[in-house]
Amino acid sequence: FSDWDDIPPSSALEVISEEEAVQIIAEPLLPIQSSTLRDYVDHSETLAKLVHLGVDLSQVEKRQKAGQLLLTLDFEKDVKKILLFLKDVGVEDNQLGTFLTKNPYILGEDLEALETRVAYLKSKKFGKSEIAQMVSRAPYLLLFSVERLDNRLGFFKNELGLSVKKTKDLVIRLPRLLTGKIEPVKENLQVCQIELGFQRNEIQQIVCKTPKILTASKKRLKQTFDYLHNIMGIPHHMLTRFPQVFNSKLLRIRERHMFLAFLGRAQYDPAQPSYISLDQLVSLPDEVFCTEIAKASMQDFENFLKTL
Repeated sequence: FSDWDDIPPSSALEVISEEEAVQIIAEPLLPIQSSTLRDYVDHSETLAKLVHLGVDLSQVEKRQKAGQLLLTLDFEKDVKKILLFLKDVGVEDNQLGTFLTKNPYILGEDLEALETRVAYLKSKKFGKSEIAQMVSRAPYLLLFSVERLDNRLGFFKNELGLSVKKTKDLVIRLPRLLTGKIEPVKENLQVCQIELGFQRNEIQQIVCKTPKILTASKKRLKQTFDYLHNIMGIPHHMLTRFPQVFNSKLLRIRERHMFLAFLGRAQYDPAQPSYISLDQLVSLPDEVFCTEIAKASMQDFENFLKTL
């Protein structure tokens, strides 16, 4: 009987019996307390249209209060204008579903506030395609106030001593720097300076070439540096030239270095004729690494790995 609680009697004051209540042919009811948004799709035009766009409701409902938000929205009145706004910003039609799966909250935002944030980015000379790229890659970007975005840009500019252009390039390449927590970034900068011993100007260069270092795991950063610097003997200035090496798996670096050392080819000094750059060491596929760098066969490499 509790399922009928939400059906109003024909007059608000009229009391009806249980038998009469059962006779009422009602619209299909919204399930009262469903744990899944899927159960609501048949009853909600908004949800049905979002599913049609490619929104994954099973992911949305994992986000705090996102399910309740979607159930309160009217597609024509609330959702349509945000979709048009996102398309105008440059989110592609085929990306809308993925975008809203990651950030359903934008559907509840005030359109004017969203437009103000985009206008702010334009005022900072971010181009239309750059804004589109940033918003697509960091879906939460437009939930943040102009003050927050401004503080963030200021932080990276001042903390790293970057020019306006380099600050822009940095956040275009890794827009989640504007949306993520700032503490881990500060900690990573300290690790680079104090524990790894890089100079301020070296850190600038490293971050501009490989922004991900700012959000990398501190433990991984330290372990990779320790191996490259203390075991392979790579000096700071070489690591500054090839900071992409920090994005590589330590296991890959170690296996390849040990193979080269075994062959007597582990030469990382650019002044020497048999010099191997860090880029060649980590970025080439195994086959190319073996034949061109190690001058050995894949079979040799595989046999060597079995001995480790």
